[in-house]
Amino acid sequence: MKTMQGLWLEDQVLTYRKDLPVPAPQAGEALIKTRLAGICATDLEMTRGYYPFTGVPGHEFVGEVVEAPGFEDWVGQRVVGEINLVCGICRACRAGRGHHCEERRVLGLLGKDGVLADYFTLPIENLHPVPETLPDEAAVFTELLAAALEVEQQVHIQPDMKALVVGAGRLGLLIAQVLKLNGCDLAVLVRRQAQVQLLARWGIPAVDERTLTKGAADLVVEATGSPAGFALAREALRPAGTLILKSAFAGDMRVNLSKLVVDEIRLVGSRCGPFASALRLLTAGLVDTASLVSRRYTLAQGVQAFEQAAAHGVLKVLVSGA
Repeated sequence: MKTMQGLWLEDQVLTYRKDLPVPAPQAGEALIKTRLAGICATDLEMTRGYYPFTGVPGHEFVGEVVEAPGFEDWVGQRVVGEINLVCGICRACRAGRGHHCEERRVLGLLGKDGVLADYFTLPIENLHPVPETLPDEAAVFTELLAAALEVEQQVHIQPDMKALVVGAGRLGLLIAQVLKLNGCDLAVLVRRQAQVQLLARWGIPAVDERTLTKGAADLVVEATGSPAGFALAREALRPAGTLILKSAFAGDMRVNLSKLVVDEIRLVGSRCGPFASALRLLTAGLVDTASLVSRRYTLAQGVQAFEQAAAHGVLKVLVSGA
């Protein structure tokens, strides 16, 4: 049996191993070599019990197809890939809601080993070729940028909208860049000077809790992953406004539902998004991803990489494949 190196998550404990079996691609799947992977907030929450997951974590990647039985044209292709593996026959799939497939597995999150190893598998139908001009360091942001773009898929962003992003982390800064492209009246709630300077470079105003105008925003995107962030987002929103929730975190949260009803708040959960659109934006250079990279590690340093990604003020941590 061929073995490989990779990270392994079990009982919320993350370890580095060199004895993991190399997965064999099933019918319609490709075996993919990890070139570069990213650690996101959901990966960190997995180590805290967000899902009872055992296996290889990680779902943000750019890789190279090394085997694709029946689809040999894909071999050698650099790819990114959608993380939901769907059945195609349940009610949700037949209705065009594959991301909510009743039998879905999710790469590195639910029932499917992820990308923080030398190799992994994905269905060919999940893959998107990476343009030759797009470097790995930008392509690895495709999944995260697609999640940012999902906000526009769910809400019509108008130029006269007053919008606020709460949380200037990895995802929040991408969402801010996407919203800026729409020309809305945008600000980002921040706590650290480094993020203020980064937003200023992009021409996006930053506010803090002291300067936040309560009850004024038409649209608020909550991307902090904390109950305190949700509370701030709710305070900033006007009656009949829209609150987009991008956070996923372990544990429960207390919410004043009566206040949501009285203020007629539209609450929208937001998860995955359009990969093709994300690749177009990245290839056109319309989104700055280079400024979001804090550190880069090898797979052998993967446990240390997770520790660094969880530190306050750290943005994107990348992990190189073999």
